Amino acid sequence: MNIAKNTVVTMHYTVATTDGTQIDSSRDGEPMVHLQGSQYLIQGLEDALNDKVKGDTFVTEVKPEDAYGERHEQLVQHVPKAMFGDNEVKVGMTFRASTDEGEQTVMIVDETEDEVVVDGNHPLAGMDLTFDVEILDVRAATDEEIEHGHAHGAGGCGHSH
Repeated sequence: MNIAKNTVVTMHYTVATTDGTQIDSSRDGEPMVHLQGSQYLIQGLEDALNDKVKGDTFVTEVKPEDAYGERHEQLVQHVPKAMFGDNEVKVGMTFRASTDEGEQTVMIVDETEDEVVVDGNHPLAGMDLTFDVEILDVRAATDEEIEHGHAHGAGGCGHSH
């Protein structure tokens, strides 16, 4: 069966930057199970999966516009440390912030005695990514999986909708 919309794909993957720095991999654990067409994956990887079959292995490069987008320097801001009150702040912490466009996740990327630098870009924004993928299984999604918008495990959905 070819991978297409509303198929469930079981796969192992490794994602790295184009210089070879590994970012994540499923190969030392459980494979990823994904409902194709659910927009759970970044667009570039989902597109690369189309028409593949069980047993296929491939490597694909994904440009920022089909991954986590370009970096936007206006999303990096210096804010007074006093805005955090008594809360401890450390580089690498993420939190939700209210912006003119609504709630947004930001990461603390630097801190001084008086201010904190936060970055609203996704940590992988602006990066070309390389995915090394092995397709372990492809099957038709059930009506319930399609309705819920995600693949279910052997025991069913695992949560209520």
